[in-house]
Amino acid sequence: EQAVLETVLPAPAEESNGTDSAKAPKVNCEERNITGIDRFTLQILNVSQDLMEFLNPNSSDCTLVLFYTPWCRFSASLAPHFNSLPRAFPTLRFLALDASQHSSLSTRFGTVAVPNILLFQGAKPMARFNHTDRTLETLKDFIFNQTGIEAKSDVAVTEEDWEGPLPSVLTKGIDWLLLFSVLFLAGFVMYATVRTESIRWLIPGQEHEHQE
Repeated sequence: EQAVLETVLPAPAEESNGTDSAKAPKVNCEERNITGIDRFTLQILNVSQDLMEFLNPNSSDCTLVLFYTPWCRFSASLAPHFNSLPRAFPTLRFLALDASQHSSLSTRFGTVAVPNILLFQGAKPMARFNHTDRTLETLKDFIFNQTGIEAKSDVAVTEEDWEGPLPSVLTKGIDWLLLFSVLFLAGFVMYATVRTESIRWLIPGQEHEHQE
């Protein structure tokens, strides 16, 4: 069953205006207790880990989840900015997963392209990040517009953020979605060509023209 996003996506005018403290948050997030936590970092799920095990359906805490692939250059360019977010919003949780390893989740949440960023409240997807400019500032604006939680002002992208945990260097791999799309297109063209020839021979008068 495909999950349906709540209608809390920001309007285009709100996206262009940036933060606006006068507007009420669209998602009321329960901020987690950070007492005793010294390091705030992004957690990447491996192929055997299920996203739903990390989302508590009975709570109102919020989690920002990134769907990415290691061979996508847009995912790689986003990586250092997303890596810095846990320090900017320590009371929120941040997860990332390789969409090619979690295809069922990608289908469930409508991930047709990567990178794809969803804001969850509990286990429910509430909003999708739709900016084409994927930087720390636009990500901070998105989170603030949705939750009303302000980012720490002293957080910036560092050299460590470029190193990980989310990789900012492309890895070699096969884009199976692209390969499938090309094969499907080629098969459709071949089928259409054969089908057209078959229909031509069925049209009255066509075969007599051929015999003459």
